[in-house]
Amino acid sequence: MPRIPLLARILIAIVLGIVLGQFMPMALTRIFATFNAIFSQFLGFMIPLIIAGLVAPAIAEIGHNAGRMLLSTVALAYLDTVFAALIAYFTGSAVFPSMIEKVSTADIGNTAETAIEPYFTIGIPPLLDVMAALVLAFILGLCIAYMGLPTLKAVFTEFRQVIVKVIERAIVPLLPLYIFGIFLMMTVSGQVYHILTVFAMVIVVIFLLHIFILFYEFVAAGLITRRNPWRLFVRMLPAYFTALGTSSSAATIPVTLQQTMKNGVSESVGSFCIPLCATIHMPGSAMKVTACALTICLINGMPCDFGLFLHFILFIAIIMVAAPGVPGGAIMAALAPLASILGFSADDQALIIALYIAMDSFGTACNVTSDGAIALIIHKIFGKTTGTPTPPSADAGQPIPVENHEA
Repeated sequence: MPRIPLLARILIAIVLGIVLGQFMPMALTRIFATFNAIFSQFLGFMIPLIIAGLVAPAIAEIGHNAGRMLLSTVALAYLDTVFAALIAYFTGSAVFPSMIEKVSTADIGNTAETAIEPYFTIGIPPLLDVMAALVLAFILGLCIAYMGLPTLKAVFTEFRQVIVKVIERAIVPLLPLYIFGIFLMMTVSGQVYHILTVFAMVIVVIFLLHIFILFYEFVAAGLITRRNPWRLFVRMLPAYFTALGTSSSAATIPVTLQQTMKNGVSESVGSFCIPLCATIHMPGSAMKVTACALTICLINGMPCDFGLFLHFILFIAIIMVAAPGVPGGAIMAALAPLASILGFSADDQALIIALYIAMDSFGTACNVTSDGAIALIIHKIFGKTTGTPTPPSADAGQPIPVENHEA
């Protein structure tokens, strides 16, 4: 199974859950309901640790450089990530309700676990509240970055390796089985066909949105640099298609940097911006998370007003610095605000993981290609200055190379 990509494993789990749910005996179904109940407790226990173990060292490594170029790149990347997520929210608010209106909210709002009771469950309370873990991660990360605390940095670097290993060896391998249980129970309760119909339509909208994001980014870069945006974008296509194949921003960095330099960005600016943006600039990922979250909220009849989602978007644009180096990193990092801000249950989290990973490579391709647009703008501002900051390592924020991680 480890040789099979995560997306393929999840698709197999969904198909098996739908097929076996047609005739599986209730006694056997309750075994998977029991597994899901225990795994959801484990996932809830791990979420604060994921935030503390990944965000703190990521902030520490990003913040060790100083200078206007760093601040400008970080600010531009953050604003673009937030803007892409806002586009997803407004587009989804206008389009998704009409897609979902045929689905019975009352029917889908009842989760499968309420209809199919597990044999038993085990309570695993988290060590920290999600918000407490996030605040702690920021305090420690900033202190490590600006006070130079090598011992504490070494501790969190090793702790990050532990968290990544748990995600690699426990959460990700069991995730398809968890999603299988979710779709099995939805099939038994008669919800699955409505869900899949909505998912198919949402995936089409997400694909169109990621094309639009690339369009406005390169139009903006073209206007600022006074160059043809179409030609700038076409030169970045090798990076786009490389990311489609690898689903990895780290593996695509050499191609992204090469094509960015072909667009006229200096080597010093490009070698600084491209690795840094691979860590902090994720408009495609933020757009997908927002669109998927809005879909689940509408399906379940949960609150989805603009103020609530603006709060959510501002948070995910920050915590996604934890995404590199983790399989499906963006959605794993987003689980914390999904639960604490939007009130997502374990079932909701499983559904959004399945929907998100279905578009995994397109989000990564959008991320790395748009890094080229950011580099063009930074080159326009700082290209003629001297004393360019030392480029961050291409592996910054990526301690353990993995097969399938988000940009």
